[in-house]
Amino acid sequence: MDTVLIKKYKELFGESQEPHLIRSPGRINLLGEHVDYNMGLVLPAAIDKYIYIAIQERKDSQIHLYSLDYEELYESSVTEFKRSNKLWANYILGVVDQFVKRGENLKGFNMVFSGDIPQGSGLSSSAALECATAYGLQKLNGFSLDRMEMAKLAQAAENQFVGVNCGLMDQFASLHGRKNHLIQFDCESLEYSYFPFTSTDYMFILFNSQVNHSLASSAYNERREQCEKGVAMIREHHPEIKSLREVSPELLDRYVKQQDPLVYQRCTYIVNEIQRVQEASQALLDDDFIRVGKLMYETHQGLSQDYDVSCVELDFLVNHLKNNPAVLGSRMMGGGFGGCTINLIKKDRVDEIIADTASAYKKHTGLVMKSYKVNLVDGTEDLTFS
Repeated sequence: MDTVLIKKYKELFGESQEPHLIRSPGRINLLGEHVDYNMGLVLPAAIDKYIYIAIQERKDSQIHLYSLDYEELYESSVTEFKRSNKLWANYILGVVDQFVKRGENLKGFNMVFSGDIPQGSGLSSSAALECATAYGLQKLNGFSLDRMEMAKLAQAAENQFVGVNCGLMDQFASLHGRKNHLIQFDCESLEYSYFPFTSTDYMFILFNSQVNHSLASSAYNERREQCEKGVAMIREHHPEIKSLREVSPELLDRYVKQQDPLVYQRCTYIVNEIQRVQEASQALLDDDFIRVGKLMYETHQGLSQDYDVSCVELDFLVNHLKNNPAVLGSRMMGGGFGGCTINLIKKDRVDEIIADTASAYKKHTGLVMKSYKVNLVDGTEDLTFS
């Protein structure tokens, strides 16, 4: 990837140009789905699927961007830019916009990018592009933001310029990844801790359902409202409570269960999921991967039954593996209604299980499942001098 990118860069911008080569990884989330907006704990990790950028400063204020995957060129400037009709360009321009809003004096730049993060699979290719851009512009301009500040800047780019109201987890994980580790990230305090994934017998495999049901965005907003409603019911009696992060099962039973059984169901999943993240973190420290797998299955059950954000395709992929002793755990990953499942599978059985599951899935749904083997890796980095 790096040689192809640099070759294209020099073809476009001149043989004498020696660009920085930055790569930023996509991410998985082992447990903690839908708890970020409830100020809970999540357990993401950076994976070995990347966005790569080749970037170097210009002598003027122009911005020249080239997408190798789309074979498209976009030109603008650091002083006069606006939203593009090319979505890929907006992820980059949104980062430029955030630096400008900080009052930074940005140099013009050339950039070529590509990647091997499957788009639309829930592995956060957009966050990886934003983080690579932020890291690259920091290099070119000699800024001194730390990784958390860059993550916040990249999140703000997506929120304010692209117009997607995402949380911080994706950008955080892309920048803060550590090889063979998951990260327990506190969405309220922004504190984080690394937990080793040391298994030599099992690995993470993603199964892409190849579906993306239209319910996803409306259901997401509805679930947020239901969680907020549950908190409001409890706040009438305990005004100090600010989010479901601070709510116990006892408080839900006392103040929500009778008033609104559906809201109770949604809130119960969140409260239980926050607890599962804590249990999984301890299980990782104990090298108890059987426990980790059981928690994954419990999370899927909660997402499917209590939170109601799964779909028949995702449920099939999880249920197909449930009784296979070579699979410790499986669950849907992401917002729901499509995308990937994440699976913890015995290494020497991976190819066999992929083939069997793909065949069964095709027979059941008529769809062709895709699979991705992933390893846990370091976060965004400059490869130029490594």
